[in-house]
Amino acid sequence: MPKLYEYFGLIVLFYSNEHEPIHVHGKYQGYESKAEIILENGKYVDIVIKTVAGKDPLPKKELKNFVKLVQLYKEDIVRKWIDFFVYNVEIKPERINNRLK
Repeated sequence: MPKLYEYFGLIVLFYSNEHEPIHVHGKYQGYESKAEIILENGKYVDIVIKTVAGKDPLPKKELKNFVKLVQLYKEDIVRKWIDFFVYNVEIKPERINNRLK
C-alpha cells in the first residue's frame, strides 16, 4: 500500500492490488474517498470523485483538500502509478507542509 502524500492529516495512497482507471485513495481519520484521473489520448480530461464501499466519504474540508491535491499533482500521480504498477518501482512518500493554493 504505497503512500504518495501526506497533507495535514490527509493520506493519499494506492492500494497494492489496484486496477484501472488510474486513481488514488484519500484517507482521513477513518474516512475515505477516491479520485479517478480520466485521460483520453494522453490528455487529462477530468477528475472524478467516488465513494469507497464500506467507508464514509471524506468530510467536506478534507474532500476539498483531496480534490485540490489531486488536481495539482495529477501528472505526478500518473507517473507514480506507472512506476509502481508497470515498472515495480518503490514509491517514496512525500509530506506536503505548505498549504495548496
